[in-house]
Amino acid sequence: MTMSNVNEADAPLILFVTLGCAKNEVDTDRMRSLLLRAGYGEAYDVADADAVIVNTCSFLASAASESIERTLELAEAAREGVRERPIVMCGCVPSRYGDDLPAELPEVAAFVRADAEDGIVGVIDGVLGRESLVPAAEGSAAGPLDEPLRTVEGASAYIKISDGCDRFCSFCAIPYIRGRYASRPYSEIVAEVKALAEQGVREFVLIGQDTGIWGKDLGEDDTLASLLVRLAEVVRPYGAWLRVLYLQPEGMTDELIAAIRDTPEVLPYIDMPIQHCNARVLKSMNRSGSAEEYSELFARLRREIPGMVLRTTGIAGFPGETDDEFEELVEFISKEEFDYTSVFAYSPEEGTRGAEMDGQVDEETKLERTQRLIDIAEELGFSATASHVGEVVDVIIDGVDTDGDEPELIGHAWFQAPDCDGAVHIPEGEASVGDVVRVLLTEAFCYELEGEIVPSDEEA
Repeated sequence: MTMSNVNEADAPLILFVTLGCAKNEVDTDRMRSLLLRAGYGEAYDVADADAVIVNTCSFLASAASESIERTLELAEAAREGVRERPIVMCGCVPSRYGDDLPAELPEVAAFVRADAEDGIVGVIDGVLGRESLVPAAEGSAAGPLDEPLRTVEGASAYIKISDGCDRFCSFCAIPYIRGRYASRPYSEIVAEVKALAEQGVREFVLIGQDTGIWGKDLGEDDTLASLLVRLAEVVRPYGAWLRVLYLQPEGMTDELIAAIRDTPEVLPYIDMPIQHCNARVLKSMNRSGSAEEYSELFARLRREIPGMVLRTTGIAGFPGETDDEFEELVEFISKEEFDYTSVFAYSPEEGTRGAEMDGQVDEETKLERTQRLIDIAEELGFSATASHVGEVVDVIIDGVDTDGDEPELIGHAWFQAPDCDGAVHIPEGEASVGDVVRVLLTEAFCYELEGEIVPSDEEA
């Protein structure tokens, strides 16, 4: 990608700080690219920065508090030295609390909602009192951008295929923060994937709040299955992988199952956050399904997609959850033997229906239930990880760990989503970030694996 004025000695430097989920990482990548294109540079320490962008999370109240606390820490650090560096708060916190923030946080120079981040160049120009030479965003007066906007370092890249959500689950504030569901057009997605593949990315992780319904607002022929098949053609010459996260049960159509099963580039990795399995609790969450329906779905997936890996998410202590309903969730998680399970204690989020419900579960009970589910999830997950010992698998090299006595390669296998499912450690061998190497897995510890590179002549 060609950036204007990036290397000029007097280019103002921006420090980017990203909090929260992978979707925020994607948004930061885009803001970074817009600013680099407009002649800014990147700083890696607040002392070197001319301005600081904090991309915040407010999915939970605790995450919003953490975002604000981190912003205040950066503001204090930015005041040190001979000059003050303006702080710009972006993302979910301004989207959720925007009207109240200027009075509450005078330390912040500007607030940018998630849906206004494409105007970040104008915002930074304003707080620094400068004028950029390149238009800020697509649709500006100077016309649309002529190339995909991402600057990704590493072997894997998250690709946001949609934003917002129409589900309005009673525990979730995302629709109020990110708005209604909107699919990204195929042309944008494929251009971004192709550009990143040419830069050396070897895994594309498709994300969105509800990936399974991608395309519902675009046209009859646009479905997640069709998107996967078309993207597979794009990444095939590069030997790259496609992985999908955040599939809801209702989105698992016959067409999608066939696409995952029959498209080699699409990993047989299903991430499906069920949240609960009891039909009454699910209805109270404004979700559908039951333990019986979910069991039938998972049995079908295992039957039709051999060797599939399953990840899920559960919430403990939702308002009104009885001891018996919690025990049903415990039994379900244990019986289904998920490879990976994330567990959260219910959090009553301001503005959601769940926060106003009767039958709020006390904190002590919520934490006890959460810990019990975590213990079960870890027992199952550690066992699933250990089951791969003895296999020879493809591993994407993500980096080099230099903290130990000797440097070791760090990567992840097809059954490990980057950043959340553990890693493969390779104490000996040579490879570069982005390389895909064949590795014999020799040991397991919790969610971590150790292995050794298999020479190509031994594979034969």
